[in-house]
Amino acid sequence: MIRRKYFGTDGVRGEVGGPVINAEFALRLGYAAGRVLAREHAVRGGSRPQVVIGKDTRISGYMLESALEAGLSAAGIDVLLAGPIPTPAVAYLTRALRLVAGIVISASHNPYQDNGIKFFSAQGMKLADEIEADIEAALDEPLGCVSSEGLGRARRMGDAQGRYIEFCKSTFPNDLDLNGMKIVVDAAHGAAYNIAPHVFRELGADVHAIGVHPDGFNINKGVGALHPELLAKEVKARGAQLGIALDGDADRLQMVDGEGRIYNGDELMYAIVRERMQRGKVEGVVGTLMTNFGFEREMKRLGVGFDRANVGDRYVLEQMQSRGWLYGGESSGHLLCLDCHSTGDGIVAALQVLTALRRNAASLADWVRDLRMYPQKMINVPLTPGQDWKTHAGLTAARKAVEADLDGRGRILIRASGTEPKLRLMVEAEDEALATVSAEKLAASLG
Repeated sequence: MIRRKYFGTDGVRGEVGGPVINAEFALRLGYAAGRVLAREHAVRGGSRPQVVIGKDTRISGYMLESALEAGLSAAGIDVLLAGPIPTPAVAYLTRALRLVAGIVISASHNPYQDNGIKFFSAQGMKLADEIEADIEAALDEPLGCVSSEGLGRARRMGDAQGRYIEFCKSTFPNDLDLNGMKIVVDAAHGAAYNIAPHVFRELGADVHAIGVHPDGFNINKGVGALHPELLAKEVKARGAQLGIALDGDADRLQMVDGEGRIYNGDELMYAIVRERMQRGKVEGVVGTLMTNFGFEREMKRLGVGFDRANVGDRYVLEQMQSRGWLYGGESSGHLLCLDCHSTGDGIVAALQVLTALRRNAASLADWVRDLRMYPQKMINVPLTPGQDWKTHAGLTAARKAVEADLDGRGRILIRASGTEPKLRLMVEAEDEALATVSAEKLAASLG
């Protein structure tokens, strides 16, 4: 496994003004990435390499965009500036325009004080570990500049949003429309604010949009996929059939039905898979360690394979590719349909759910009725420094006892937090009381 100093599972991310999310680092990152991408491009031959940069609506996006542009230009890379546009739109444009890479300036669902920089390959997928490692190595080299005649040029893309809107619409069947549907769309004051409403409106829906007034500071603030309760209230108040909530960079989806019930990623993936099974065999679906046990049981009942990956859409995609499967996702709403797009896409995923509903003249509640989600109980237990919970005799014994109590009617997940000195104990069971008692038994064993 390649060790990274700057790149995490989803690019470089942190607080603006911190050690990595600042103008100086972005300049060096642009130059380092440009050098590596130029070398890769030179091996294949062709004209001057080009990249596209997209961003969400954070105030810091202007600063980071300018710094990245300067670094890339200094390395001899031409730059297309797409402006505010969803993360999956950058993946699409990179692939459609045959560029060497795409760059996204976004911290996704984080508050405005954070930002991040991540890369897509020429195929519209996450950059390979080896390329990220080469970029990190180049960051340690002095900042330089090619000769004047070799400098990269930059230009604004005036049609980036329109291109992506048409792409999204192309993933919805030509023989269907959304005429007669009233939909509330919440863009989280983020990258899809001027895109998502148009997609659904142009397909025929009566759209009311919220979360479409970004000011640089309000991204994800009380709106969007992280706070779907606002959407639920708006859907009921307006008598809409559906609500669609995206996060700040529009790669995450939550949906709401006319009764105000919120549907998470597991339920929405089930809706998509069920419709795809009408067209042919679905080999399998990849979830994560957090995917509800009820989803796993339902896939087994339907004869569909199921695997769990580590939390993170990067790991879900890697597992999908290794198995040759087309569908995967997270409970949080990152949903991947590789028969539509090369990466997770909130708008495209919503359109696949709508395909199922329109094709079958069904409500969302009716369409997912057979999926029984298991009650879940989570308890966080503080860990003392150096405590080895994996070999803790009491926890080991309690786990065996709980597994016997569950008897295949639930599951246990024990994992250390990646950000806090805590152990997360989670139990899912058919019965909520059983889940609660079981989680408490695990927690008590560590006392």
